[in-house]
Amino acid sequence: MVKLNDIQKIYFIGIGGIGMSALARYFKSRGAAVSGYDKTSTPLTRELEEQGIAIHYEERVDLAPKDADAVVYTPAIPAAHAELVYYRENGYTVVKRSDVLQWITEGSFNICVGGTHGKTTVTSMIAHLLRHSGYGCNAFLGGIAANYNTNFWSSNRNVVVVEADEYDRSFLKLVPDIAVVTAIDPDHLDIYGTPQEVENAFVQFAGKVKPGGCLVTKKGLSREADLQASLNYRYSYNQPEADVKAVNLLVQNGSYNFNVSGPGWIINNITLHMGGLHNIENVIAAITVAKHLGISDDAIRAAVADFKGVRRRFEYALKNESHVVIDDYAHHPEELRALISGVRSIFKDRQLTLVFQPHLFSRTNDLADGFAESLDMADEVILLPIYPARELPMPGVTSELLISKMKLADKKLMEKEEMLEWIKTKQPSLVVMAGAGDIDALVKPVKTILEQ
Repeated sequence: MVKLNDIQKIYFIGIGGIGMSALARYFKSRGAAVSGYDKTSTPLTRELEEQGIAIHYEERVDLAPKDADAVVYTPAIPAAHAELVYYRENGYTVVKRSDVLQWITEGSFNICVGGTHGKTTVTSMIAHLLRHSGYGCNAFLGGIAANYNTNFWSSNRNVVVVEADEYDRSFLKLVPDIAVVTAIDPDHLDIYGTPQEVENAFVQFAGKVKPGGCLVTKKGLSREADLQASLNYRYSYNQPEADVKAVNLLVQNGSYNFNVSGPGWIINNITLHMGGLHNIENVIAAITVAKHLGISDDAIRAAVADFKGVRRRFEYALKNESHVVIDDYAHHPEELRALISGVRSIFKDRQLTLVFQPHLFSRTNDLADGFAESLDMADEVILLPIYPARELPMPGVTSELLISKMKLADKKLMEKEEMLEWIKTKQPSLVVMAGAGDIDALVKPVKTILEQ
């Protein structure tokens, strides 16, 4: 097996993925020659190219480097991909992203954040608290931290904050000193088969915490008794029996002010400028980690107040007297529920128009009832066609399936152009755009229409 320090040239198949691009930036920061392939050019791949990383967008073996010390691919790449097949058949070191994270974290103090949702925000919050306070960390994020406009940074301190992805059981290759579990709801059933298997994987993940390590879990998870380490903290934003929780919560000008109470300590006057009640809970998880590491209350307070959020996580694309547009990555029923509740907590008097693009045929099919319940929480819903990502269509599984299960009267199916025309005509005052596909490309056009 190739050693991390021996890698001078590395090639990424699927370099534009959020996790892959963080690794590409890591190797670039170490002085390695980095190149890659992706299917389409995006703002993220263009940023990588500006940083000196060569990327091509055609599946062509003649464009793939023949002198790579290691080739990294994402599980979203089909097994028959010509370049992947070439490297496998010609004896190259070909590994998944999770293998590389395993190499990187073998000799470091690791803070690993897992959960079927919330993990990107919590990872980014922890990494920001450590960076802003001067504690220092290396960060591998599953989203773009708005404070730094990147998903990766390095530090001389041998501490790694990493998003622990449950897809493909990747997170079981990590060995945490501190692990955080935000949620264990059913997801990726194309990989796991049953909700129980998803839960079992998270129990395994918690069991990988090093002896003497610490486990931070959301209070009330279904397998709470099985999620154990040497030291355990249960957090919540509103459950009185949680070890760490918010008290005296106030909403002021779209921001939240509250105190955080932990075992034998309290931090007063925390201000979070990121919307969504679920984000209060997320920052409590991050504060729990920071307190465990001995970061001072003043440093925590200052870092939280300065946190600008994560791109596409309750991100305000537009916010004025007439119109609000919120962009969010929510692509699971529980994420949609949290998103809509969070929006309602701030904008109590506005009609909530939700534009939702379902992500994956398998997820839509497996969680259809849950999606319908969550979508019914909006005042009106526009559903776009399903974004297939890595999947082929499934018979009978379209956005119409969700419409048929919803009780809400005001619901419509639209193509993208049709939706933009509808926005132009109706001029809705509060638009929430949600999904993990390419709906983010529609946020700017919607903003432009409503600004005019």
